[in-house]
Amino acid sequence: MTTAFTPIPALIGGALIGLAAVLLMLFNGRVAGISGITGQLLKWPPAADWPWRLAFVAGLVAAPLAVVQRAPDMAELGFVAGLPVMALAGFLVGFGSSFGSGCTSGHGVCGIARLSKRSILATVVFMTAGLLTVFVVRHVIGAGD
Repeated sequence: MTTAFTPIPALIGGALIGLAAVLLMLFNGRVAGISGITGQLLKWPPAADWPWRLAFVAGLVAAPLAVVQRAPDMAELGFVAGLPVMALAGFLVGFGSSFGSGCTSGHGVCGIARLSKRSILATVVFMTAGLLTVFVVRHVIGAGD
């Protein structure tokens, strides 16, 4: 399996993620941790600040859909796993972000920017786990070829 190297779109995407995190902190005083934002939406009764949380999550869903509508060849979607595997993966991500007190966006983008030792350690752990997982799946198991 070959992965295309696309530095310009990656740079633009990273800059937009950083800009969104800065704007949320500037105007709302909140860290852009997606698991925390989404988790608070799922609690009952809803918190008083649910409108901005819903708008943030809706933007995460609407933005890529808008891009696909305007430029269909920019986004090539393909699912190599079935629904049960994706559901299990989603559960594991939710468990991991709960267990790790945050997700990649909260720790990796916002926490490191604030020089949080806990976030730096969390980011090292999940990046290492991700690298090892890709190595095992691609080179040991041989899946995805």
